Amino acid sequence: QVQLVESGGGSVQAGGSLRLSCATSTHTYRRYCMGWFRQAPGKEREGVATIDSFGSTSYADSVKGRFDISQDNAKNTLYLQMNSLKSDDTAMYYCAAELGSNWCVRKFFDYWGQGTQVTVSS
Repeated sequence: QVQLVESGGGSVQAGGSLRLSCATSTHTYRRYCMGWFRQAPGKEREGVATIDSFGSTSYADSVKGRFDISQDNAKNTLYLQMNSLKSDDTAMYYCAAELGSNWCVRKFFDYWGQGTQVTVSS
């Protein structure tokens, strides 16, 4: 059974940094895409960053240059380093997995974690 468990959220002042982690059980798959999504109150869930089994990454325009997605296959862990945080980054952050393919499109993400809250105060 695939499990995704996020950690590392919290409260930080604008300009600060946080690193989110997602413990996964997905790396036995040869092809996959892992992603971070976020949902702010009253808004739809949006993609933040993805990384696939080849190491290719993509980012939402709003986080480019500030966030960095990475993975440690030996530890089966996905990370999201978030720097220069803004109040607009306040949201629940979710880790998600697409297994058996690497389309890295939201509709193919079948597995989701419970989320970790990030709050940025100005």
